[in-house]
Amino acid sequence: MKNSVARKIAVVGMTAAVYFVLTVALAGISYGDIQFRVSEVLNLLAFINPVFAPGIILGCLLANMFSPFAVVDMIVGTVHSAIVMFFVIRTKQLWLACLWPVILCVIIAAEVMVLYVGPPYTPEKFITVTATVLFGEAVVMFCAGYPLFRFGILKNERLVSFLKGI
Repeated sequence: MKNSVARKIAVVGMTAAVYFVLTVALAGISYGDIQFRVSEVLNLLAFINPVFAPGIILGCLLANMFSPFAVVDMIVGTVHSAIVMFFVIRTKQLWLACLWPVILCVIIAAEVMVLYVGPPYTPEKFITVTATVLFGEAVVMFCAGYPLFRFGILKNERLVSFLKGI
């Protein structure tokens, strides 16, 4: 039992660290109104095993400390990540697991609208901001995440078995 708890804590820490490093190392494309947060691909690890979800959420929290929106992004971005994880771990199809972060990007778009774009808050402006955030998330999830998992990770039975067994 103790070994299992220690292993899960280690997995959470390592997952958070990888998410954090990927986001901060690629800060130029990870933050802002158009963002290609490559670390979002890690969301799909929770599709394989929910044990990865807390690490992804923690990694998002830590990475958002370096966001231009800092404290607000730490709260809003982390809530977004938690909601995404809620749906991803309950999803049975990879394409749908990729779709949750894209659909739920409306949360991040609202934050960007208020903190980055500013007034006047019009429906047209919100649609534009949502489209830019959605575009970045869709590119990461469907051009990188889906192929990586569908044709790489999920094809490797030993790796999937290992990830499920953590």
